[in-house]
Amino acid sequence: MTGATLTAVVADDEQLARDELCFLLQQLSGVEVVGLAANGMEALNEIARHTPDVAFLDVQMPGLTGFEVAQRLLQQGTRPGVIFVTAFDQRAIEAFEVNAVDYILKPVDARRLETAVARARSRKGQAEPLAGQLDRLVRLMASQKDRREQVAVKVSDRFVLVQADDIIHASLVEDSINIVTSQVSGTSNDRTLDELHARLDQDVFWRVHRSHLVNINKVKEIVPWFSRNYILRMTDAKATEIPVSRSQTRRLRDYLKL
Repeated sequence: MTGATLTAVVADDEQLARDELCFLLQQLSGVEVVGLAANGMEALNEIARHTPDVAFLDVQMPGLTGFEVAQRLLQQGTRPGVIFVTAFDQRAIEAFEVNAVDYILKPVDARRLETAVARARSRKGQAEPLAGQLDRLVRLMASQKDRREQVAVKVSDRFVLVQADDIIHASLVEDSINIVTSQVSGTSNDRTLDELHARLDQDVFWRVHRSHLVNINKVKEIVPWFSRNYILRMTDAKATEIPVSRSQTRRLRDYLKL
């Protein structure tokens, strides 16, 4: 492959998938992976940081799908080449293939990847009318998002699957992460709150304190506290009170116009 180096960001919530794609890209001359992301929000941050020529976006990622990441890039006026990586079958892909968006089916085939990279290289720097097509892709993915966002909560000796949107708050207590919904309360298998947060929609779930993660849509009351800080009273049966750290107080004020 000839020409200037093509810079790339790779976003996939499965580390093995990221590693495999990066390995295959390393076999192609003239391609440099400059950023990695494990979810949609990280992908946006890495793309903003590195301004790559092309972004490889897994279609199904926590927080934001690959389609939603691409849509936000368009809204921001950021236009890297976009290559979707997906496990959807060929017929499903053909239903929403568009001229300016390439795709690769999992497991990734080296020859197909080379073709996609060559296409991205040939279109480097070209402005393409993607907004309408991406809006359609996001609508097609809407039903998939609800099914994807499930979290296993350990209650006694069993695991209960809950929809992410039903989570009211999650808190770090000693070495465990406690998850509370309106129906169940139990623990998560995630090792850290960061790990749990990465699997959730970060526009909805806020890390308001180093030990607490809240669903901003499940806040019942906001109670003023000392030093102009706040306590959030949640909608669970115990009306749990969650402190807001000083660093998150401004974000809360801006969001709720306090």
